[in-house]
Amino acid sequence: MSRRSIAALSALCAGVAALTASVSFADPVDEALEIDGVEMITRAPAPEGHPFDEVLSGWLFREAETRATQADSFENPGMLSVERGADVWETVDGTMGKSCASCHDDAAETMKGVGARFPKWDADSGKPINVELQIDKCRVENMGAEAYKFDDPDQVALTAYIKHQSLGTPVKLDLSEGEMQSWWEKGKQSYYTRTGQLNLACASCHEASMGKYIRADHLSQGQANGFPTYRFNTAGMVSLHNRFRGCVRDTRAEMPKAFSDELMALEVYVTWRGTGLSVETPAVRQ
Repeated sequence: MSRRSIAALSALCAGVAALTASVSFADPVDEALEIDGVEMITRAPAPEGHPFDEVLSGWLFREAETRATQADSFENPGMLSVERGADVWETVDGTMGKSCASCHDDAAETMKGVGARFPKWDADSGKPINVELQIDKCRVENMGAEAYKFDDPDQVALTAYIKHQSLGTPVKLDLSEGEMQSWWEKGKQSYYTRTGQLNLACASCHEASMGKYIRADHLSQGQANGFPTYRFNTAGMVSLHNRFRGCVRDTRAEMPKAFSDELMALEVYVTWRGTGLSVETPAVRQ
C-alpha cells in the first residue's frame, strides 16, 4: 500500500472515530402535530414484519423551532412550492392544449388520498411508479408535453401540491398489486446493504442509530411521509430521490440515477416502513 493510500485510510478511520465519539442520545418529543386544523398521525403501530414496534414521524425528532415552522402553514416555506404547484396544475402545456386540471378538475377533490397510496404498480411499464413518474406519464400521453427533467422546480412543486392534498391521510401501499411485493423485497435488500467507503446502509443510521445525535443531527427513522420536504440546510425543497442520492453520496458510494430500479424499489420499501403515518407534505426539516 502506498503512503498516499495509507494516509487516506488513516484519515478515513479518524473521521469515523470522531463521528462515533460525537454520538449522544435523545428521545423523540411527546407532542401532537396539528396543521390547518388537521391532526397528524405522528406515531402509529408498525405493520407486520417491521423492525420497530412503532413508526415515528421525523417531525418528532426535530428542534422546537423546526417543529413550530411546519405546524404553521403561513410560516412553512415549503408552502411556496405548493402554491407554485397549484399554478402548474392550471397551466396548459403540450400539443394537446391541456393542463392537469383539464382532466382532474379540482385537485382538492380528485387528488385527495392519492399521495398516501404511491408508489403503486404501473402495468404499462411493469414497474412501480411514484407521483413524479405518474406526472411525467400524464404529461407525455395526455398532454403531448415533455417529461420533466429530474428535480425540475415545476416537477417538485407539482409533486408537493398533489401530495399536499392528502395532508393527514395515513400512508398505506397496496403490495398485492402486480409485482409490488417483489419490489418491496428488492428495496428491503437495498436498505440493509452496506455500501461505499464508509460501509454504511440505510439501516445503519435510521434503525441501529435511530434516536441518537451525531453532531447536530438527531437521527430519525428516515420516514418518507413528508416529501417533498423543505430543508433549512439547503434553503429549498428536496425530493425523496434527491435525498436518497444524497445519503448514498454521503457513504461515498457510486450514486444511482433518480428513478432507477434500485431507488424505486427503495422508495417502495421506505414508504411501507411509514405505514400509518400521516402525509405531512411539505414537511420541514433541518
